[in-house]
Amino acid sequence: MSELNPIKALLADVPFMVIDGALATELEALGCDLNDALWSARLLAQAPEKIRQVHQAYFEAGADCAITASYQATVPGFMQAGMKEEEAQALIQLSVTLAQQARDAVWQPGQTDRPKPLVAASVGPYGAYLADGSEYRGGYDLDRAGLVEFHRERFELLMAAGRIYWRLKPCPHWRKRWRSPICWLKTQAPKPG
Repeated sequence: MSELNPIKALLADVPFMVIDGALATELEALGCDLNDALWSARLLAQAPEKIRQVHQAYFEAGADCAITASYQATVPGFMQAGMKEEEAQALIQLSVTLAQQARDAVWQPGQTDRPKPLVAASVGPYGAYLADGSEYRGGYDLDRAGLVEFHRERFELLMAAGRIYWRLKPCPHWRKRWRSPICWLKTQAPKPG
C-alpha cells in the first residue's frame, strides 16, 4: 500500500472503501452506558476491551477503516473526570492502539484477499470537549491561537501512537474556527516516508 496515499492505493484494489459504523451505538448494544461528558472515550479507561471488540467486529464484517474512540478524548476532559495528565495522555494513545490491535487480529501480513485496513483518528471540535451542545453551533469563545493550542497536544499524542490517518469533523459554518487547527496539522504533522 502506498505510504503517501494509502486511500488511493486501497481504492486501486477495491471499488470503494468501507468505513466502520457507529461506535457508540454498538457499545450501547454491548450494555455500555455512555451518558457522560466523555461519551465513548470514558470506556478507554473503564472498558477498553469493549472498544476493541467493536472495532474487531467491524473489521471482521469487512470494514477497510476503523475510526478511533477519540472524538471526545482530550487531556482536559479526562482530567476534569478525575484522571491525572499522564493517564489522560495514555488513554488518547490507547484509542489508536485498540483499533490497531483489532485490525491486526483480523488482517495478517501477506494476506491477499483484501487490502490492509486503515485506522483513522477521530478528532472532535473544541465544543465536543465542552459537552454543552456547542459542537453543533460553534458557539464558544476561543480565538484561533487558543484552538490551535487546544488541539495540538491531542494531534501530537495521536500521531505518536502510530501510523494513522485523520477523521476531522468540521461543519461549514465552523470554517474559520477549524482553519487554524487543520493548517497546524498540515504543516506540523510528520510527513510519510
